[in-house]
Amino acid sequence: MKYNVVNADRCIHWKKNVLTKLNLLHPPSYDRGVPGRSPVQADLISQTEKGTDGPTQKIAIDFDNTREAYKSKDNIELLRSLLVFKLCTFDFLVDKNKELMDLSKKVFGQQLFESLMKMTFYGQFVAGEDHNSIKPLIHKNQAFGVGSVLDYSVEEDLTQEECNHGIDHREKKYKAHRQFGDRRGGVISARTYFYADEAKCDNQMETFLNCIKASGGASVDGFSAIKMTALGRPQFLLQFSEVLVKWRRFFNLLAAHQGKSGMDALEQKLELGQLKESLTKLGVGNKDDIENWFTGEKLGSSGTIDLLDWNSLINDRTSISNLLVIPNYETGQLEPLLSKFTVEEEKQMKRMLQRVDVLAKHAVGNGVRLMVDAEQTYFQPAISRLTLEMQRIFNREKPIIFNTYQCYLKEAYDNVSVDVELSRREGWYFGAKLVRGAYMYQERSRAKEIGYEDPINPDYEATNRMYHKCLEFVLEEINQNRKANVMVASHNEDTVKFTLEKMNEMGLCPTENKVYFGQLLGMCDQISFPLGQAGFPVYKYVPYGPVNEVIPYLSRRALENRGIMKGSQRERSLLWKELKRRFLNGQILYKPVY
Repeated sequence: MKYNVVNADRCIHWKKNVLTKLNLLHPPSYDRGVPGRSPVQADLISQTEKGTDGPTQKIAIDFDNTREAYKSKDNIELLRSLLVFKLCTFDFLVDKNKELMDLSKKVFGQQLFESLMKMTFYGQFVAGEDHNSIKPLIHKNQAFGVGSVLDYSVEEDLTQEECNHGIDHREKKYKAHRQFGDRRGGVISARTYFYADEAKCDNQMETFLNCIKASGGASVDGFSAIKMTALGRPQFLLQFSEVLVKWRRFFNLLAAHQGKSGMDALEQKLELGQLKESLTKLGVGNKDDIENWFTGEKLGSSGTIDLLDWNSLINDRTSISNLLVIPNYETGQLEPLLSKFTVEEEKQMKRMLQRVDVLAKHAVGNGVRLMVDAEQTYFQPAISRLTLEMQRIFNREKPIIFNTYQCYLKEAYDNVSVDVELSRREGWYFGAKLVRGAYMYQERSRAKEIGYEDPINPDYEATNRMYHKCLEFVLEEINQNRKANVMVASHNEDTVKFTLEKMNEMGLCPTENKVYFGQLLGMCDQISFPLGQAGFPVYKYVPYGPVNEVIPYLSRRALENRGIMKGSQRERSLLWKELKRRFLNGQILYKPVY
């Protein structure tokens, strides 16, 4: 693989700066000026020769170096982490955490309950109650090389009946089902919003605007997280998602007619002549209509149509609505692809798009990047499409809008590769956050109960393979033209090491700010802080909000930690290791200096 000489020079310069900063080139007497600290050990970064065609040094981070991992934490914070993580391993406490918190509030009273929460779960996973109270933590993390993705995590605690969206006659997956009206069930590490009225959506937009302002005021390169379901009527997202999925399924049907099924999404190129014949035979408009359909400036000029060309046909939903009919698999009859929205629904849709536009413009004005969270699969096609439209507008000069891809989905690679190709063709910056996913239990339960195909990969290893496949694809795109950007949002140490290995192979330098790393506040500090102190762009997802209103978020965090902590003792063992090291070195009253 070719190695860019300019990038090599940049990386060598960065490595010298990092090694000097970490006291590996010119060993000082003590670390960070703290009396009694022993000389810094040269084990945070290991260096190996790579050969004449590549850089002279290869960087690898040592995630066992507890001194570097926890140097921003005092001993009380380490003990709190150990306590919280241990509590998360007890099934009874986790399963009944909401009931236990409600009981504690009644027994101890509101003030004492809030104090207990701040000493334990709230203090571990939430930064503070408002954008002013979180600034000290953000500034401290920043001093140790870790940025922030601000996430106002307030949720309303609604009843099942209040959450119900009503029943309609749509395809199974895209119906609003009473049983799954409360979308929080079986969801971890993701907040949930419910539609009440347009005024509430305006209020939630204001909340996001405040979050953007706080992010811009707290750091120079921050992110702010937003969620589409907070900004409009979820029913619209359901309907639009169904349209997009049916449209893509229709493309797959036509590809099968041409013997091109089973291929990767971008490899399916339909012969235009055969496509027109197929559409005519299916009764989708007459020959003149179909001919006019494919008369774009570039559309079909190569004699073929791919999925991106196909998707572009529904950019203007109203102009071709009479043509957009597809076969119904169950009845064998043609039916309109696009449902007729009422006048009020049209207004709701436009207001949602206007709110998104306002947020994006404020992000640009405040020097903040917007992270659009992923949601359930029956909303996600619409969310991704709306995010792409924002990227087309705002990502022309640099990445402002980032989409989130959940790699536990079977179609994750197709989604990533198609969106990267669209950005390449249109010349804007692709921005992505790759996660494994937060809705697995709910998605599987819903698919089984309602009766549609499970959209989730069969097991964790399949999800790992999908994550690495998507990540490698984006890294290759960065290596080729430097107009893609990715956040590796993972608590999996092997995934982080895989990323570092690929960056070394491709000569991708951390200072280019093309590859970011992300973890949740209160988790995996042994990954975040060594990366940050070695010069890699790394961010903590920083939730904030009043104690009472963040309880639903904390409830799910306990559920998530139960799975993580039962599966691995590593983080707790590293915390114990650092505490023992400090006590043996007489650092009982250790305080971080920055």
